[in-house]
Amino acid sequence: IVAGRRRYFSAKQAADEQCGIGLIPCAVMEAGDDAAALEASLIENITRLDPDEISQYETFARLATEGRSLGDIAVTFGITERMVKGRLALGNLLPKIKQLYRDDEIDADSIRHLTMATKSQQKDWLALYDNRDAPTGNYLKHWLFGGISISTKVAIFPLDTYKGHTVSDLFEEDSYFADPDLFWELQTAAIAEKAASYRERGWSDVVVLETGHQFNTWEHEKTPKTKGGKVFVTVSHRGEVAFHEGWLSRKEAQKAARADANKTDEGEGEKAPSAKPQANASASRIRLL
Repeated sequence: IVAGRRRYFSAKQAADEQCGIGLIPCAVMEAGDDAAALEASLIENITRLDPDEISQYETFARLATEGRSLGDIAVTFGITERMVKGRLALGNLLPKIKQLYRDDEIDADSIRHLTMATKSQQKDWLALYDNRDAPTGNYLKHWLFGGISISTKVAIFPLDTYKGHTVSDLFEEDSYFADPDLFWELQTAAIAEKAASYRERGWSDVVVLETGHQFNTWEHEKTPKTKGGKVFVTVSHRGEVAFHEGWLSRKEAQKAARADANKTDEGEGEKAPSAKPQANASASRIRLL
């Protein structure tokens, strides 16, 4: 009995006590269909208790070995294929790391990040753990990527131009650049190319702020391209790039406003002399009449 074993014995006991019981529905599986039997047993257990992620990995791995596809496993348990992939990724972990998780020595976030680590990195992490100096959580992710993890989503260059390795995070459906130096080389070139494009389209200037520096709107005034507005570019330490179009610093905006006012005053000054003779001529005509 792979599913319903306790119900079977309960029904048997009830039959013995009441001297009779109705027929019990029963599904007999074909001989050799180990995957179907395993599914039935697992579904029975999961409806009673949600196992930890390592247990789910072992469950899905056994089904995959029996020939079940990711889609089949996902449909069986009512979950997404991404979740199945994420659990199967736990198979990349060293046995000691899996045991640490089972013993509640490390949390779920930490083992998820460790699935992106090579076997060598996992061994290095275990050495740090033994010395009570192992990073966990988001610190662990940063440690894996040598400081700050850079997602492939932030690239403004075609990903096929990146010839380095990327590391996939199956839990978050994301991937990261394993070679940050190559990423920054390509990202910087792409920023310069976009800046040149802005200038060609008539923007007065493109200002690329220092990496990590924020663009504060309260320190600037919105100014259109026709009035000399600039484009400011922000770049975060994680590689995100944002283009802020049509702004001037308050100092520049005030200077531009004074220049416009001077032009207006000069224009009015040139028109004033021609207005006075007209007035005198009108006055003369009135006196003659």
